[in-house]
Order: sequence, then C-alpha cells, then structure tokens
Amino acid sequence: MLVDLSSAVGGYLHQIFVQSFDGWVVLGFAGQIFFTARFLVQWIASEKAGNSVVPLSFWFFSIGGGFLLLIYALYRRDPVFILGQGLGLFIYVRNLVLIRKNKGRNDKASE
Repeated sequence: MLVDLSSAVGGYLHQIFVQSFDGWVVLGFAGQIFFTARFLVQWIASEKAGNSVVPLSFWFFSIGGGFLLLIYALYRRDPVFILGQGLGLFIYVRNLVLIRKNKGRNDKASE
C-alpha cells in the first residue's frame, strides 16, 4: 500500500512538473519570482532601517509579478486567480499613485 501511494504521488508530481511544463509555466514561475523578490527587498530595506518599511521597489515588483500572474491566470482560465491578481494590480498601482501624489505635496512643502 505504501508503494502504491508513493507511485501515485510520484506520478502526480511528474505529470505536473515534467509533462505539463511549457512556456506558460515558465511565465507563471517568473511572476512568482517577482512576488518573492518584493518580499526580499522589503525585508532587506527593513533590516537596514531597523524598522518596518516598504520601499518603492516593492510596488514595482508587485506590479510585475501581478501582471505576469494575471496573464498566466487568464490563459489557465482560473477565475479565482484572475480576480485575485486583478484586484491586487489595482491596489499596487493605486499605492504608486498615492506615493507620487504625496511626494508632490512634500516637494511643495519643502520649497
């Protein structure tokens, strides 16, 4: 029975990671790499500052990862993934708009 389970799991993983591997999977992995990078830059920036900070690059990695994953989700026709990434992209872009808006205010205030 343990051999059957091991064989079934091995077959399942082989089908997903080997047989299904194509350019779309590469695109999906690229999106995940961007998402991972955003957390790495946030962590590094926070460690340097000694405080929790969200650097501008976090939002650019979020947009890059979200956009690539949205394309992947559209191709896979996954409504949960499409809705999640679409909403996320809106939030990431909105944060950049707010950052730019506040930067303009701060620049005017320092004149």
